[in-house]
Amino acid sequence: MGFEQYHEPASELSSQTRTFARMSASLAEEAQAISWYEQRMSVEPDKGAKAIMADAQEEEFKHFAMALEFLARAKPKWKAVLQAVLFKTDDIVALGKKGEEAEEKL
Repeated sequence: MGFEQYHEPASELSSQTRTFARMSASLAEEAQAISWYEQRMSVEPDKGAKAIMADAQEEEFKHFAMALEFLARAKPKWKAVLQAVLFKTDDIVALGKKGEEAEEKL
């Protein structure tokens, strides 16, 4: 049985690669859920319902962050790029170039 997150036969993939694929899929799903809540909240007139959606979205932020950290720990080059780009105030494109340089050093 195949799964959409695999582009190669699952039986030929290592356990580590399958876990990475599952976590990558989880990261994408969390990002999608964050977006869905954002859209719902932007049109929801009921303050109580909107508050519940905001609370649910905050959980998705946490799940996204945990999945991202798991993946970054699995791929040192990815982590180097993330550390160069995230939580900085400089130009994002320039930071991306610095991230590429950091990745190349590994």
